[in-house]
Amino acid sequence: MGAYVVRRLFFSLFVLWGAVTIIFVVLRLVPGDPAYIMLGPDADQAQVAALRAQLGLDQSLIQQYATYLANVVHLDFGESFRLNADSMSLVLQRVPATIQLATTALLLSLLIGLPLGVIAALRAHSWVDRAISVFSLMGQSTPSFWLGIVLILVFARGLKVLPSAGSGSWAHLVLPTITLALPFLAILVRLTRSGLLEVVHEGYVQTARAKGLGEGIVVLVHAMRNALIPIVTVVGLQFGALLGGTVIVETVFAWPGVGRLLIDSIGRRDYGVVQASILLVATIFVLINLLVDLLYGFLDPRVRLAGD
Repeated sequence: MGAYVVRRLFFSLFVLWGAVTIIFVVLRLVPGDPAYIMLGPDADQAQVAALRAQLGLDQSLIQQYATYLANVVHLDFGESFRLNADSMSLVLQRVPATIQLATTALLLSLLIGLPLGVIAALRAHSWVDRAISVFSLMGQSTPSFWLGIVLILVFARGLKVLPSAGSGSWAHLVLPTITLALPFLAILVRLTRSGLLEVVHEGYVQTARAKGLGEGIVVLVHAMRNALIPIVTVVGLQFGALLGGTVIVETVFAWPGVGRLLIDSIGRRDYGVVQASILLVATIFVLINLLVDLLYGFLDPRVRLAGD
């Protein structure tokens, strides 16, 4: 088990380094002079040159990359020129709102997706199964931005029962949560259904039935235990995807999270905030995947043995 943990730790660090490097490369491939965009068209050449020197843009790419890595290690991304505050502090202020939205969407997906998947598996090939499958397919294929706009038009503009944007109460959380949760909910339904169908006819499940155990106990205790292994993996991966999905949802609903801050900062070329935002999301994603890998190894001893 020790060798497996060490290997996963090294792999996680490698992935994080890759994400950090991609941020650096992409930001420098975007057309235009960041210093000129930050200062605006009225700035003179001396001001632009001074800002380029302050940002280190007058150095070679290798020097910029070395300085960038050093700043990443120290979590020093400088000040936001747009908001006149420390970049990492600005991002950290937005984290609770993003975590609240992503966690609520995850819980909603689990509360609805798992039971629907179980029902679909137990009623396989019936009209109930087909109806749930159609709902799942529609949920997976519906773009988040389109769903968000439809929900706003129906519940905020039409029925006027829920706010269309902002935060501050549970009502503000309803529409963005549904928008963010639906695609993952649909994936969870299909995964739970297929996982259960693979194990319900296994020998140990039939033995449990032969012992006279109730169908609920057979499914929830014996069958679900093995069906949960791939589900745990997907839940961890999808939570990271939910964090990424908040970028669109927060923009549509003006939710004050990291995603909306990131979009605003990209448009203004606020390098420090962009780098801090993406690094934070990437770190959370890597940590979640590491925890999922370790949990997967705990649930399936074959993984630990292969790692050792």
